[in-house]
Amino acid sequence: QVQLVESGGGLVQGGGSLRLSCAASGNIFSVEYMAWYRQAQGKQRELVASITGSDSTSYTASAKGRFTISRDNAKNTLFLQMNSLKPEDTAVYYCNANLRHSRLQPSRNYWGQGTQVTVSS
Repeated sequence: QVQLVESGGGLVQGGGSLRLSCAASGNIFSVEYMAWYRQAQGKQRELVASITGSDSTSYTASAKGRFTISRDNAKNTLFLQMNSLKPEDTAVYYCNANLRHSRLQPSRNYWGQGTQVTVSS
């Protein structure tokens, strides 16, 4: 069993910062690809940023230059530093990860339960 638990969401004024965390726990052999998604009310879930096992990162255009994704491999933890937040960043942010339960098993995909980020104008 694997759990992805997000934390760090909350209410912040426009221009402010938040740091999201996602801790993966359970039967984990290795964590490969990790990513942050978000879903605003009434909209589809969208990819915000991703990071590979070799720390190669990718960002959606709206996040580039403002958000930074990083990971602590020793603790199986993912982070998202969000600066210069805008009201349009308001959404539920979800952690997503591909991980293996053993060396011989293929990777499986998991989602966290989400954390609310609200940016006031």
